[in-house]
Formats: sequence, structure tokens, C-alpha cells
Amino acid sequence: MTRPRPALILGSGSPRRLELLAQLGLRPDAVRAPDIDETPGRGELPRPYCIRIAREKAQAVRADSDDVVLCADTTVAMGRRILGKPDHADEAAEFLRALSGRRHRVITAVAVRRGDRLWEKDVVSTVRMKRLSDPELGSYLDSGDWCGKAGGYAIQGPAGAFIPWISGSFTSIVGLPLAETAVLLQAAGISLYHPAS
Repeated sequence: MTRPRPALILGSGSPRRLELLAQLGLRPDAVRAPDIDETPGRGELPRPYCIRIAREKAQAVRADSDDVVLCADTTVAMGRRILGKPDHADEAAEFLRALSGRRHRVITAVAVRRGDRLWEKDVVSTVRMKRLSDPELGSYLDSGDWCGKAGGYAIQGPAGAFIPWISGSFTSIVGLPLAETAVLLQAAGISLYHPAS
């Protein structure tokens, strides 16, 4: 007799993470975005920050002891600087001007919790953004696509036209590294279902 699959709870309000999970053949039984303080600590570096936030999200999601909770955090980093989600268009413009014509890192940390056990993985990718002209920047800001996006852009949206080169995981840059997430979920007891082609 096969044991029933534990409930899968996605601790994220991101529609992109929901879409990426669907690529693994998974639909969460519940979506519960945690409400935590995501302010970086003084002098906190991007990678440790990202790992800490994913872990804190996983711990904050309400779940039964046998449920599997999946949380992630995506951080855009320029050197030691963390570029979070801009609060307004002026801040988005500042971020995009800083990224324009340069390489930066996109870090996504994943945390999977089942009861007291925690499985974690972080993936670091490198992204190059082309040099943006003022009309390109203005048009992108007017689109509103920057809103709610770390670093003020999303590679899977209109800003994909600004990204000629990446090194690493595309799905991680979008917000959930699928290969690594699959391993963590399987370790926690979630079977992946691949729909018939």
C-alpha cells in the first residue's frame, strides 16, 4: 500500500514560482505567503542574506507536522550591494542604471521544511545587462514591469530584451531553480509527476 503524498504548501505569493512548480508536474495544496521582515542586517552580504530569508520564510509558514513547505528568495547583487524590490519608479531607475552595461549576480535560495527537518540549497547565476538608452529605460519604467521585482527587472518579461548573456540557471533567475528544487522536494517525500507527452 502506497503512503499518501504529504501536502505541499508553497510559501510564496509569486505567480512565477507557481508556474515553475507546474513544470515539475506539481500543484501545491495551499499557497501561504509568509509575512516576514526582509530588511538586510547591517553589513549582511547578499548570499547569506538570501539564504537567511528563505529559511525564515520556511519557518514562518503555518503547516501541519507532516506538510512539506517550499519557500524561496531571489536576490540581485552588485558586488556586496543587495538590490531588493524597488519601492517606486525612481528607485527602479537607480537600480537599472547601476546594472546597465554590467554583470551582476542573481542568487536564489530554496528552503524546504517538513516538521523539524529543513533542506536548503542556493544557486548563484551571473547575468549581463546591455547598456540601456534613456528611451529604453523610460519605456520600461512606464510599463510597470519593474514593480515587485528584485533589482527592478524580471528576465522572463520585457526586460529579457536587455539580457544578452547569462551563466547559470535560467529558472533560478526567474525565481525557482527547478533541478535543485526537485532534489529537495524528493528528499522531503514529494514525488514529481511528469505529465504524459
